[in-house]
Amino acid sequence: MFRGDRALPFYQIYPSMRDMRKPKVDGIVAWLVCLVVRLIFMLMQMFPIEWNLRTARMLVWFWVRFMPRHLERAEQHLRAAMPSMKDPARCRAVARASLESAAMMAVEVACMPRLINAFTWSDRFRMRDFDEALRIMSEAGGAIMVTGHYGPFELVGHVIAALGFDMVAVMRPFDNVFLNRYLVQSRRRNGLDLLDKKGAMQSAEDVLNRGALLAFIADQDAGRKGLFVDFFGRPASTYKSIALLAMESRKPVIVGYCRRVSLAARYEIGIERIIRPEEWEAEPDPLRWITQRYTESIEAFVREEPAQYLWIHRRWKSEPGKKRKRRDKQAVGG
Repeated sequence: MFRGDRALPFYQIYPSMRDMRKPKVDGIVAWLVCLVVRLIFMLMQMFPIEWNLRTARMLVWFWVRFMPRHLERAEQHLRAAMPSMKDPARCRAVARASLESAAMMAVEVACMPRLINAFTWSDRFRMRDFDEALRIMSEAGGAIMVTGHYGPFELVGHVIAALGFDMVAVMRPFDNVFLNRYLVQSRRRNGLDLLDKKGAMQSAEDVLNRGALLAFIADQDAGRKGLFVDFFGRPASTYKSIALLAMESRKPVIVGYCRRVSLAARYEIGIERIIRPEEWEAEPDPLRWITQRYTESIEAFVREEPAQYLWIHRRWKSEPGKKRKRRDKQAVGG
């Protein structure tokens, strides 16, 4: 049965979501913001999805015009990551396309019930290199799935959950309590369960032990305490929790993505790599090895279509040794 045909009520939520940290913003202003978002989402349903996607791309002109720092940041990250972006014109074109990709994802989230249902999903989505991952998922032994801020990354978990797989995604709640409740409800429509990012590890093992799939957005900056691994030739702070969980549970790590293959709302869900327990068990530093392997897999599919990566994301925000240098400077000054 296609689970997307059955909308689940908000209170039927994965247990740890009940303990989700309380969003910070409520009151009349937060309620009005949520109302505006819901009205915009409702308005979108009156038009074909392709029209909405075209409108989103057009609105990027205002984004660039009034918040140029985002385009500048995307260009800066592109130049540092890819030698082919040294050409200013090409770099700006890819950076702008990256903003358009982010704008289109807002439309895709709003129109998700029309994209992912029993009547349309097979026309909208195609699978690439999915056979082995499908076998692992069908065995119901549990697996860790990771992706990055690439393409319409929100869609991949919803498609897998809608096809009947027990899927749990780690999320960061929105600060607006009303908007958070509404978006959680919309994410639940296809049967996708949710875990709060804060304290997720407390329930993650239970999720995997019951044979479910646990999904992470794995290219988040983890601060100075994170594990620094190579990402596009630069050290990027990465959370240790995914690798630690894989080592503890001995579950495979499936690295995948969702990307647009057409501006007419057509998508590809693919698997870049499957990292198995027997691969890392012989490594002297399995924590670093796992983290580096899935990070380089994310880099691999980003290189195929760099315009679909969220280059405004501050992936390299933290720098290794920066805090220590400050202390050393203070010691010398003292």
